[in-house]
Amino acid sequence: MSRPGAAWLVCWCSSGRMIRQEYLNQRHRSERVNDRTPLTRLDLLRFLERDQLGDLERTRRWIADEERRQAEQAEGKHRPPPPDWLLEQGINGRTPVYVHVGDCWSAKKRSRPITQDEARRVLADGVVPCPQCRPDTALGMLE
Repeated sequence: MSRPGAAWLVCWCSSGRMIRQEYLNQRHRSERVNDRTPLTRLDLLRFLERDQLGDLERTRRWIADEERRQAEQAEGKHRPPPPDWLLEQGINGRTPVYVHVGDCWSAKKRSRPITQDEARRVLADGVVPCPQCRPDTALGMLE
């Protein structure tokens, strides 16, 4: 039977026996509850101290993770604005497929920024304007 004040040290092991767990000198030691080894108040306080230090370390990790997340979000707010015009290239990386307005949701990863003059020239050469963002309308190049 456990002593008063030590009930929080009692748990059940996988075999169903009740054990008392103690942490002394950073080593885990389990004993049966019916052992008569007396636990001093100092032993209990040392156990509590180690347990709370673990909680403190975990809380500090959580704080560091949250600070890192907030820094990444703040960094994202200061990103440069999107380019005014994009040229989407084919899978081979050479053939132009579409011309997009810079913030078009349909632009793929294969897009690269171009200037307004390049966008006009590429559209005049026959590259298809994006049907979603209609860069030809934005450039005033209606058919």
